[in-house]
Amino acid sequence: MAGHSKWSKIKRKKAANDQKKGAIFTKLIREITVAAREGGGDADMNPRLRLAIDTANAEEMPKDNIERAIKKGTGELEGVNYEEVTYEGYGPNGVALFIETLTDNQNRTVAAIRHALGKKNGSLGTTGSVAWQFDRKGQIYVDASRYTEDAVLEAALMAGAEQLRNEGEEFLVVTGATDFHSVQHGLKEQGVDIASAELAWVAQNEVHVEGKDAEKLMELLEALEDLDDVQKVHSNADIDEETLAAM
Repeated sequence: MAGHSKWSKIKRKKAANDQKKGAIFTKLIREITVAAREGGGDADMNPRLRLAIDTANAEEMPKDNIERAIKKGTGELEGVNYEEVTYEGYGPNGVALFIETLTDNQNRTVAAIRHALGKKNGSLGTTGSVAWQFDRKGQIYVDASRYTEDAVLEAALMAGAEQLRNEGEEFLVVTGATDFHSVQHGLKEQGVDIASAELAWVAQNEVHVEGKDAEKLMELLEALEDLDDVQKVHSNADIDEETLAAM
């Protein structure tokens, strides 16, 4: 868990520091469109859409962009038909990678992923080669400067969370996938503001990676997540603190 949550925090900081709003908006628009297509355009009745809209609002996406993406998903506006496709592979030191994509051209997507992996000492695996190592979990982040650990722990347990982790600047509330939205609601009802939240594939066991392997892995994760069709990359790596601190 530690490796994934630390990488999630690094990604959010880099997105702000590198001014990658355009790329972030592109990915969020695809997610909103697919969520609306699959579950309808009413966010109150569609948890996936509600999460996508919350994430878009947190990234300060204009309201018009969100509304257009929903209408493309529901068919009110013409749009591209994106498919959800996952890929599995390996990075440096045999680290497992689970890659989520939304694509309108699988041939283009798999070619781009294979190219990125090949440049950074990675390889594409077969379906099922690493997926069994991951569990679907909700991850809810709370600003640690605003609350005590005891207060967040009590609220999280009352809301039905599985676990609380102290990540330094943030507390990480871990939930089962089916409890994700109810735990968010429970935290809010108890006066705990949520900094961000996501559904993620979390490794059951982690592989410690350090030194040059860790640097290569970080470069690979960035290269993959910079691809337009890639939504999220999950790994079972526990990256050493020195490498993370250098990012």
